[in-house]
Amino acid sequence: MLEVRLATWNVNSALSRLPRLLPWLDERTPDVVCLQETKLSEEAFAESFAAPLAERGYAVAHFGEGRWNGVALLSRVGLDDVVRGLPDEPRFPAPDSPAEARAITATCGDLRVTSVYVPNGRTPDDPHYLYKLEWLGALRESVTVPATTIIAGDMNIAPTDDDLWDPSIFVNSTHVTPAERKSLAEIKGLGLHDVVRDRWPADRVFTYWDYRAGRFHKDLGMRIDLVLAGADPAGRVQAAWVDRKARKGTGPSDHAPVIVDLDTAPDGDIGPVVPPPSTPARLPHRS
Repeated sequence: MLEVRLATWNVNSALSRLPRLLPWLDERTPDVVCLQETKLSEEAFAESFAAPLAERGYAVAHFGEGRWNGVALLSRVGLDDVVRGLPDEPRFPAPDSPAEARAITATCGDLRVTSVYVPNGRTPDDPHYLYKLEWLGALRESVTVPATTIIAGDMNIAPTDDDLWDPSIFVNSTHVTPAERKSLAEIKGLGLHDVVRDRWPADRVFTYWDYRAGRFHKDLGMRIDLVLAGADPAGRVQAAWVDRKARKGTGPSDHAPVIVDLDTAPDGDIGPVVPPPSTPARLPHRS
């Protein structure tokens, strides 16, 4: 088995994040990286990233469509059997629409890794919400060997109310509906573990903070970026944490990377959020 540091990060435009992404790779030295919302075509991603990533030892697989979506896998431990998209995935807005660039899968060492950007859903009464549920069903069906599987990325679902800074704000919104959480639970029911929550069951952990209203500085966020791991990698986890530092400063994504260390923890068993917020707003009382 290879000692692996795996990370997932919704960069919210890879080109906009280029000045931050490359230094972050140098600082954190992840072996496998799942990126979401690259918002670049295949050609544009290669033009901007192929050379600097190769210099850092990464093999790269990207699935993009231009202005929207886009997912990538970077690996220094092998990148084989690449599959773009999901088998029998639904299309939106019509059955004959092109498949959106929301999933890419490859074998990285001894792991089968999928980088995912789950549809947002918009509102529960929008056709995009039904598309989201159908897409989650296709993701579940794509898992053929759960024991060695890792699904990592922006799930656009907060698994429980403990993953929200204020559940009352999200009533009648997507990300928290029973159907979405049931779909996520069915994926986990294949034998996948939410490794960050498993390691920090009672802690305040967020991965996304809206740009508006100073929510990051008040730590008013959501945990919607997940690493779901099968029995083999889940049993090897030595550290699992949110790299909040990458959300700070100038020109950040509205998401922070999630980092999981297998077999060894180069920085120690730190977490759950590094560095922790200095003056977080109080969370509403939860019974």
